[in-house]
Amino acid sequence: MSCLASNLRFLRKQKAITQNDLADQLDVQRTMISAYEDGRSEPKLATLQKLCELLQVGVEEILSHDIEKLGRKAIQKRGISILTIAADESDNENITLVAQKAAAGYLNGYADPVYMETLPQFHLPNLSRQGTFRAFELSGDSMLPLVPGTIVVGAYVEQLKEIKSGKTYVLVTQTEGVVYKRIFNYLEENGRLFLVSDNEHYKPYEVRGEEVMEIWEAKAFISTDFPNPGDKKRPLTLDDLGNMIRDIHADLRKIKG
Repeated sequence: MSCLASNLRFLRKQKAITQNDLADQLDVQRTMISAYEDGRSEPKLATLQKLCELLQVGVEEILSHDIEKLGRKAIQKRGISILTIAADESDNENITLVAQKAAAGYLNGYADPVYMETLPQFHLPNLSRQGTFRAFELSGDSMLPLVPGTIVVGAYVEQLKEIKSGKTYVLVTQTEGVVYKRIFNYLEENGRLFLVSDNEHYKPYEVRGEEVMEIWEAKAFISTDFPNPGDKKRPLTLDDLGNMIRDIHADLRKIKG
């Protein structure tokens, strides 16, 4: 049964948008919005897609998920995911390395034991034995002072709601591939994650929670590059992070507007 009518009414009121305002933005009569919310009519596909953009919701979610009753779809508990892991002769878990060249293949093969066995494996003795870890090689300079070629070791995060705003994660996503970013969690508000680069030259962007296939919280990194205190690749300071967060909130206000 379609949840469109109740979801439309709930999301519109949540964002403090009147029926008249929504009608103007969709270029339809106000009576059509009323008909949509009463279940007497349904929008055409093009109108539905524009409606989803305005309300920051996916088509599948607005049609089939009761948002008011259950909360945003992205924060729902995920089913148990079976991870393919590597172990040594003593049955201790190894860390599988996803190099830059393997990142594209990983999107299709991360659940395939045969594919995963072809990737390099190693062990770090100082990591906790309680979690499952994976390593990803960085490309690009969006997360300076970590330079291209740095290996980030992440601990597996089972549920999206466990993502803590301001921390860094490796995300495996349907649309963006494998990315390492500082994440701000707005899943309860609009079902999305806000991805921020530590390099201020890169603009932040959003991904929908449903697009995320795996999450790995950064726990360590391996690099052959020793940062020079006098160069431009300096570590992020608390002042830098504070300014970044203020900029992010400004961008979010623009997005919500």
